[in-house]
Amino acid sequence: MPALYILIPVAIGLVAFAIWLFFWAVDSGQYDDLDGPAHSILFDDEDPKHQAAVSHLQQEAPQPNEDADNQEPPRA
Repeated sequence: MPALYILIPVAIGLVAFAIWLFFWAVDSGQYDDLDGPAHSILFDDEDPKHQAAVSHLQQEAPQPNEDADNQEPPRA
């Protein structure tokens, strides 16, 4: 019986902490976008149809060389 005098306030404290943590997460925006991160894992960064890959490649793409079509590939 004396253990209940300790366990009941501890349980109430844990429940209060869990409720506070939930409201803190909601207020800080943790649940704003639930679908975005789940869908972003499905996109390949090198997929040309993916907008992030297209913009990344346009920024880093070297200028095409007109003579590149007439050159032989390197031999090993």
